Amino acid sequence: MPLPFRTLVLYIGALGAVGAGVLMFQSTLPTPPQGSERAETSQIASVVSVEAPAVPQSVEVIPEEPVTEPVPSPASPSPESQDVSVAARVHDPYPFPPLSFQAVNDRARAALVNVICTSGNESLRPISGSGVIIDPRGVILTNAHVAQYVMLAQSTEINLSCVIRSGAPARPMWSAEVLYIPTVWVEEHAVDITNSNPTGTGEHDYALLHITGPYDARMPDASKGSYPSIPFDVREAISFPGDLMLITAYPAEFVGSAATQFDLHPVSSISPVSELLTFHAKTVDLVSFKGAAEAQSGSSGGPIVNVWGYVTGIITTTSDGLTTAERELRAITTSYIDRDLASQTGKGLAATLSGDLQATADNFKAKHSPALIKLLIDQILKRLL
Repeated sequence: MPLPFRTLVLYIGALGAVGAGVLMFQSTLPTPPQGSERAETSQIASVVSVEAPAVPQSVEVIPEEPVTEPVPSPASPSPESQDVSVAARVHDPYPFPPLSFQAVNDRARAALVNVICTSGNESLRPISGSGVIIDPRGVILTNAHVAQYVMLAQSTEINLSCVIRSGAPARPMWSAEVLYIPTVWVEEHAVDITNSNPTGTGEHDYALLHITGPYDARMPDASKGSYPSIPFDVREAISFPGDLMLITAYPAEFVGSAATQFDLHPVSSISPVSELLTFHAKTVDLVSFKGAAEAQSGSSGGPIVNVWGYVTGIITTTSDGLTTAERELRAITTSYIDRDLASQTGKGLAATLSGDLQATADNFKAKHSPALIKLLIDQILKRLL
């Protein structure tokens, strides 16, 4: 029997402050503005988190198997989770030694993107999220609750514009289209497209975007075919409680909407995995972190990267709390994304990326986007009535 959530988790599609107990890369971050943080947060009204309020499904904690590495001893598993197990740790998972976290940070930051969408429609507030380029041909892994806006922007029926930004501060770089978004997620969560405080578990909350060219069509795309990317790992037994991971994103909650538009910088931190969790089965579907600096809106879609420089998950939800120190950050794993993608389409992540990307995007746009866009627009129109 799965363990119930102790609290609802909030989708953080548009979520900076400093988390307790995390090592920050101060040398690569801007000096924080002076003044009251509370006053700054009050300006975020137009930059919101986006996702769905259906009552979260049960998630159970997965106890770790004994390992030789010096990790904290887990709490004794409850009777409800006695039948849940994890494969033995993969030792020496790569044919090269671990990197320094500064090197990992440099690689992750190069592939990190900010997805920002603005609208002239009063029912759609500006949103800001994160993502990571996982293929040099320009494939971005992010959350469904971020990518749904990119899909909406492809419609001529709504006044919405999205841009992919990069750098510090984030600056407009590319345009993008939806390569894939789980239809099951949109069908379940379309009702919350105008919800200012949605909740959920993160199940099916992933998407793939495809960079189509420079944001300014008058400029040549010097990066075409060689976008800065970072590899991913879909193996199950890669992350365990106590393992230090790099978390990076473009958080926006505590910096104000003006900063989101013009002066948004990436934030990186190093934090140990707190727990392994599952949605329904004996698989690692999520990993959690306590007090991470990225536990705020705008961080959704930001990568979780191991010490070898591989993406093993993306940020999807956070528990409620007035500060990041009070929040628990959760990330869906790339192993879960790979399994769920294969379940939905018959192809895992690697197989999906091995084909003709433009053909894949065109196929999704023709077969699935119209119905999904209609679901979303219908919900937007209901708010206007």
